[in-house]
Amino acid sequence: MPSKKHIGNSQDSKQLSQHQQNFDHVSAGIKDLDNVMHKLAAFQIAIPSWALGTGGTRFGRFSGAGEPRSLEEKIEDVGLLHSLNQSSGAISLHIPWDIPKDYKAIKKLASQFGLQFDAVNSNTFQDQKDQKLSYKFGSLQHVDKAVRKQAVNHNIEVIKQGKALGSKALSVWLSDGSCFPGQLNFRKAFQNTLESLQEIYAALPADWKVYIEYKAFEPNFYSTTVADWGQSLLYANKLGPKAYTLVDLGHHLANANIEQIVSLLLMEGKLGGFHFNDSKYGDDDLTTGSIKPYQLFLIFNELVEGMDARGMNHSTDLAWMIDASHNVKDPLEDLLQSVEAIMISYTQALLVDRKKLSDAQKNNDVVTAQEVLQNAFRTDVRAIVAESRLRSGGVLNPLQYFREHKIRQQLISKRGSKTVATGL
Repeated sequence: MPSKKHIGNSQDSKQLSQHQQNFDHVSAGIKDLDNVMHKLAAFQIAIPSWALGTGGTRFGRFSGAGEPRSLEEKIEDVGLLHSLNQSSGAISLHIPWDIPKDYKAIKKLASQFGLQFDAVNSNTFQDQKDQKLSYKFGSLQHVDKAVRKQAVNHNIEVIKQGKALGSKALSVWLSDGSCFPGQLNFRKAFQNTLESLQEIYAALPADWKVYIEYKAFEPNFYSTTVADWGQSLLYANKLGPKAYTLVDLGHHLANANIEQIVSLLLMEGKLGGFHFNDSKYGDDDLTTGSIKPYQLFLIFNELVEGMDARGMNHSTDLAWMIDASHNVKDPLEDLLQSVEAIMISYTQALLVDRKKLSDAQKNNDVVTAQEVLQNAFRTDVRAIVAESRLRSGGVLNPLQYFREHKIRQQLISKRGSKTVATGL
């Protein structure tokens, strides 16, 4: 694990000099530079515990080497990422894959790496070892009340796990749905799910939130019981003020206007947070910003405008988390790339000339509105992101540092080459 002293002593003076030139050039045109730098330093993206190992496909999984074998090693990996980019200051646990054996020790370890615990995630999309009843035909929607009760109890147990860690939110994603017409009564499935969620909601501590994630397809391809943002919003509104919609960028039908969805959920005060990833065809779980960087910028443009309109704190009033699967990349390298892409899009959104854009919209000046957005998107803000990282104690180029210092090889030497991350 690189120390701050080691990081400081390892910065290349030639690269730092070139960076300073780049930063001076791009920052010269920014009117409120101090405010931008302050917001970047405060912005943190949670790393999910399941993203620290190599993912898989329906056909197989090709394990990497040096993967974290325990929750403690997962925390170490997130701490490593945070030491490099200073923007990964939280970890989101998946239960039951990552149940702490000693909560006090786990909290102390996380604190040593400057990490907090973000939302805890329940799992009723798999049958666990020694589980009494199966979720093959659903969990919170199941026709059998006993199965629904089992799923409810699991979520309540996850809340208890999160309380012990200092988390403040429960994230619920359901694979519930149907594969064939006639298999399911849609209305009854919705009602069963709502009743189950109401039991979970009643168990939330006063200062907690519950995020209801939606997905249009997979593993059920005819219907899913929380299929889109409208259905998630229905549940959230019926549950109460502590319930919010969670947006996963890959959980939409092709070409959905996610930025419009985000804007309306913010307007209604029901946007809870994000799972960042990218996709070409469906829920591809690819590196954030690798396929549709302009879409990512447009989403952040709506987020910044909408949050500012409501007087929200960019860094704390929404939950920011990556949700990706790394089948062919080193997971830590992929996460470094994703965080970088998120920070770049956020920075570009901060640079949008809001007054000019608003004036263009009021005057139906479509060309100027397009130019305002694209001018911000085409601005190379990498030096601004890097400067914020340096000022916070990170490195100039985290991915380059990771490779040059052979950090994966160090992890392999410590953990072995035949390791499998817990839960995968």
